Amino acid sequence: MEIKAFAGKVQDVLKRELGSNYKVEIKEVRKNNGVILHGLLIRPRSRNVVPTIYLDAFWEAYEQGMPFAVIIRRLIAVYREGMPDEDIDMEYFKAFEKVKGRICYRLINREENREMLEELPHIEFLDLAICFYYAYQGKVLGEGSILINNSHVQMWKSSTAELLALAKLNTPRLYPCSSYSMQDILREIDETESPWKKPEAEIELLPELPMRVLSNVKRTYGAVCMIYPGVLEKMAGECGQSFYILPSSVHEVIFLRDIGAGSESALRKMIMEINRTQVAPEEVLSDQLYYYDVLEKQIKIVSK
Repeated sequence: MEIKAFAGKVQDVLKRELGSNYKVEIKEVRKNNGVILHGLLIRPRSRNVVPTIYLDAFWEAYEQGMPFAVIIRRLIAVYREGMPDEDIDMEYFKAFEKVKGRICYRLINREENREMLEELPHIEFLDLAICFYYAYQGKVLGEGSILINNSHVQMWKSSTAELLALAKLNTPRLYPCSSYSMQDILREIDETESPWKKPEAEIELLPELPMRVLSNVKRTYGAVCMIYPGVLEKMAGECGQSFYILPSSVHEVIFLRDIGAGSESALRKMIMEINRTQVAPEEVLSDQLYYYDVLEKQIKIVSK
């Protein structure tokens, strides 16, 4: 069964199960890199906010043999668990003075999001685009983000330049950057994935690799940390030389010291291989290899 037919069947059954007091909708949601997900919205007619439940994973479970009745019960349970206890007043979002302290930025691939970027204020950077979002935080929904589009800028009587100036201040403050050595990453994997923790001494014996991972403390859309003011200069000062930047995903980048023996073509091939096999399509940042020149103090794409 194709996912659209599956979504339609889910919609029909839930309409019968929940009755006329609920409006059940299926909505295609465009995510990063043009990925389309199928969202289920169950809207009580008396409420102004509802969670979006993505059906794609449920469809995959159905294709693998999960009974349809079980899927319906799980969807209803997910809806009830995620439904806010009260309505949310979003009128404040219309007032620029009330939102400008939480306007942030992130990096996405420019070519893969060309259609979406027509509706968003953005700035071109290498083969990427800097776009903006409002970092929502509230007692009802917790933390989230609202992507800022052109209509928001018009409503606020603002500009892309003003958004950039605010995001340069807000993003490092709300989402400070953090870097990790390969030993840190291996230790973390060992602690979270292995049923037996290796002795600390054994971990310390791992050879120190000339690379570090850069992200923010939330590890969400942390690749943008490489454009935080002063971050690359600081990293260059710590390693004492220029370095390659490997776009691991939208969530982090990897710094690899230029030790003069690395193969740029091999690094580029590695980036593409990881993007195709290890990174979710909506989380891919770029297939390009970047280089930070310590003397020029700028990033550039390594030409093929």
